[in-house]
Amino acid sequence: MPQSTQSRPAGALPGRSGSARPRPERRHLISIDDLSGAELRHLAARGAEFAAGAEADGLRGQVVGVLFRKTSTRTRTAFSAGALRLGGGVVTYGPGDLQENTGEEVSDTAAVLSRVLDVLVARTAGPESELRAYAAQRRMAVVNAMSATEHPTQALADLTTLLRRFGRIEDLHVVYVGEGNNTATALTLALARFRGVRLTLRTPPGYGVPADYLERAAVYTARSGAVVEQRHDMAELPEADVVYTTRWQTTGTAKPTADWREAFAPFQVREETLAAAGDAVFMHDLPAHRGEEVTGDVLDGPASIAFDQAENKFHSARAVLEWCADPTAERN
Repeated sequence: MPQSTQSRPAGALPGRSGSARPRPERRHLISIDDLSGAELRHLAARGAEFAAGAEADGLRGQVVGVLFRKTSTRTRTAFSAGALRLGGGVVTYGPGDLQENTGEEVSDTAAVLSRVLDVLVARTAGPESELRAYAAQRRMAVVNAMSATEHPTQALADLTTLLRRFGRIEDLHVVYVGEGNNTATALTLALARFRGVRLTLRTPPGYGVPADYLERAAVYTARSGAVVEQRHDMAELPEADVVYTTRWQTTGTAKPTADWREAFAPFQVREETLAAAGDAVFMHDLPAHRGEEVTGDVLDGPASIAFDQAENKFHSARAVLEWCADPTAERN
């Protein structure tokens, strides 16, 4: 929440040297696993509240660093605009801007940034351990804007999208089609928390959601009664509320085999895919390549809510930033 500036010297930031009160310890979002069930539900619902017109200024007087080593349209814009809408300032870094490129250790970079920034939103497309290294300090919150293995802020935007579309997340059936990439892993961990949800993963052979993520999801499904199942074919596609896909060439990755397109071809989402799923809506985390993972008539058709989903990333980003800055938000 905003702090009083009455006794703060001109130009001083909350929690810095010269402020009246120390800043509370920050919270990080590196993985969906970092969130309690209450926090996960809070963030999804808060994103829906922002979408419905809620306003807040929970970042007033605070500064958000936005570090993107890989390309981004939606996530970078959502968090930059979200910080500004919440009353904060933004400092942006490109892939060649930090002294890590000249050999500075991540821990040293983090130690410096944490004395200036309140939140760091980082897309490294590298291992999660790098983001954990940024988070190994108590002054600055760190948000994973996409690592090689997980894209947690995408999953939160997806939960907000489902909540806005259906009025609930519980008891929905989502069919995910395509590579078991960082979007799929985060979605798996998130949906496994909700009572009665069924997540059907249809992934190409050799490109499924990794076993360790399925094992982590199984811990949640044992408590929630959700079902997560993975198959490597498109036969007998079940009826569902949602058909979800992502692009085949994920940012920052390369396929290990030259003939990967042959394995992926049966997993293209076409009109007959939606027809087999019944009265389902279509979701896509974007960017999309029409004619590859999805046909244009599906992406641009009446069942598609992909661009609503993209807008919801902005609403969800505000929820995440507010949660990072507000020590009173849900934890239990």
